[in-house]
Amino acid sequence: MKILVTGASGQLGSELKRALHEVSQEISGIETFFLDRKNLPLDQLILIQDILGMYQPDIIVHTAAYTAVDRAESDRQAADTVNHLATAEIAQYCHIHGTKLIAISTDYVFDGESDQPLKEDAPTAPISVYGETKLWGEQAVQKWAPDSIIIRTSWVYSSYGSNFVKTMLRLMNERTELSVVADQIGTPTYAHDLAQAIVQIIQSPQWQPGIYHYSNEGEISWYDFAVAIRDIAGLSCAVHPIPTTAYPTPAKRPRYSLLDKSKIKATFGVIVPNWRESLKHMLHASERGE
Repeated sequence: MKILVTGASGQLGSELKRALHEVSQEISGIETFFLDRKNLPLDQLILIQDILGMYQPDIIVHTAAYTAVDRAESDRQAADTVNHLATAEIAQYCHIHGTKLIAISTDYVFDGESDQPLKEDAPTAPISVYGETKLWGEQAVQKWAPDSIIIRTSWVYSSYGSNFVKTMLRLMNERTELSVVADQIGTPTYAHDLAQAIVQIIQSPQWQPGIYHYSNEGEISWYDFAVAIRDIAGLSCAVHPIPTTAYPTPAKRPRYSLLDKSKIKATFGVIVPNWRESLKHMLHASERGE
């Protein structure tokens, strides 16, 4: 089995590299390819299918994306090219060659006006360019490769790359107090856990196409998340809750984007850890240099 991962240098791509390496050590016949933006330039649409053809993968895990949410508001074309048009090229390749596709999407496809955990069939209504282009990418996958799996996730962090957890740790070591938004609700996703879930899906005896939701268990705000980061890391920085209106950004964020994970758990038997336990795992692994 040949597995190709896009976005290899990103948070999820890096975690998948580690997870799939462990699997390949235990199971023979698994060959993996990890492509970053140099190996697979998603802004050069005409090259994408030819590059994928060089590897002839059986499964593509498409994690690469334009994720600069605020910059996307003034850089719509670049966001659309990577999140939508490049994803369409990958989906078309999968359709032509019978390749399975797992595509990663986001809670930003929702408007954040719900007050209940969001199921996969909840109405989509993105309120940012990033969310809009990711939704168009989903639609392209469903059009060209309807047998694909789409996984929406939220608030991703890991030991790799730039993310909220690492930013908070840096700021809390530099400052005596911070203010963090307390009225945006959801759940963080430890990329390590999502990578394990993807590997479990790949190894599943039955391929069940469709849209699935994955984040860690629990319901918190960004403020709650920051306080937990401080406490688990043993820092003393004061953290103050503020409303979204006190921290304006170019892109609007969903007010409520808690994802319902029932479907992925029932279909693939995925066990979803609680967000606090996963945060502890990440912080302790970082302390050990893992």
